[in-house]
Amino acid sequence: MCTLSHMATNLALDPELVDEAVRVSGLRTKRAAVTEALVEYVARRAQADLADLFGSLDWDETYDYKADRT
Repeated sequence: MCTLSHMATNLALDPELVDEAVRVSGLRTKRAAVTEALVEYVARRAQADLADLFGSLDWDETYDYKADRT
């Protein structure tokens, strides 16, 4: 799966929420469902941070992207 080390963690999670995550994900284990949920959570937060950059970068109006394609 990956080369990073893993740590055992005890968490008090809402069992109904975990069961729902397993059901909607189609995954076979609670561990897999929670791992996938965390991966998606981190990705969404990263996307939100990226979206904050829209409108904050300077744009060169004279840049011709079509000219660079040739």
